[in-house]
Amino acid sequence: MKRRQFLQATAAGAATLPLAAPAIAQGKLRWKMVTAWPKNLPGPGVAAQMLADRITALSGGRIEVKLFAAGELVPGRGVFDAVSEGTAELYHAVPAYWGSKSKGILLFGSQPFGLRADEQVGWLTHGGGQALYDKMYARFDLKPFLCGNSGPQWQGWFRKEINSADDLRGLRFRTTGLASEMCAKLGMSVQAMGGRAMFQALQSGALDAGEFIGPWTDSALGYYQIAKNYYWPGVGEPSSAEECGINLKAYNDLPKDLQQAVSLACESLYNPVWTEYTTKHAAALEKLVAEQGVKVRKLPDDVIVALGNAAGEVIADLREDEDALVREITESFLAYRASVSRYMTYADNGQMNARALNYKY
Repeated sequence: MKRRQFLQATAAGAATLPLAAPAIAQGKLRWKMVTAWPKNLPGPGVAAQMLADRITALSGGRIEVKLFAAGELVPGRGVFDAVSEGTAELYHAVPAYWGSKSKGILLFGSQPFGLRADEQVGWLTHGGGQALYDKMYARFDLKPFLCGNSGPQWQGWFRKEINSADDLRGLRFRTTGLASEMCAKLGMSVQAMGGRAMFQALQSGALDAGEFIGPWTDSALGYYQIAKNYYWPGVGEPSSAEECGINLKAYNDLPKDLQQAVSLACESLYNPVWTEYTTKHAAALEKLVAEQGVKVRKLPDDVIVALGNAAGEVIADLREDEDALVREITESFLAYRASVSRYMTYADNGQMNARALNYKY
């Protein structure tokens, strides 16, 4: 699919129609899935269609899911409200987009200097995170599931080199979620926008830099045409979980076997989506460097430390949030992060450090 297909403007103010009683034909439920992505955008757009197809398949066709890309039924950033209000039955997006609802939501998708993709699903599955995820989203009449992960994201595309934390001050930068608060604490002018809008803003000069996902998706959106400096590590999002939000009444009205089918569809896609990102990010990065002249640059250590200190302030703010549930989510996240971080020093970190040594293999 050509890049220009992803750069067409999203229809503004797409109509939202109230959902009537569930459409049932010959024993089938016909569900609408609204997404935050252009149709078939490499990465999240592809994953959304996979989820729609898998729910249909695992339900034996008893739930027929039709996908509506961003702007086809509702704007991309309107999918949370659309499903909460019953305009559609489910959405595919990322928790990082819903900070205006509650800052506690942001911890379920990504956290600056936080959890990797395997650790994120570990927290929800084995560390008590899912119960808190359910409790938070129930406030909005939603049932949430993680259904994929992009893996480590990148710090982003920069017009100019970054040599010190002072170079970040005043920088007009696109990011989302808690990473935006971290960057703002260092004086960056943070702007939230979709992936296609980020391309247009870089092109017009309205942005100096920005991050979206990683090499595979970013290649399709063409950022390399404007900003050649591609910085790592993406400490703002060591992973970014994708989620499926389902209208709570629609989910509760399902018989138990169909609830399980929906749950398993989400759960079964987490690893395939994550590993597809990893595999295709790796291939795309090689092409960006070899064919597009992209310069892969590491953030200086003092810049990473400055970002880490700012991230610490963001987490400290969450620990003192006026909402008791936000505080509970934060403490659960921090306890899991501390435990798994101690273990990873010996486990995955040890393996990666050993693999990086100079020996014949």
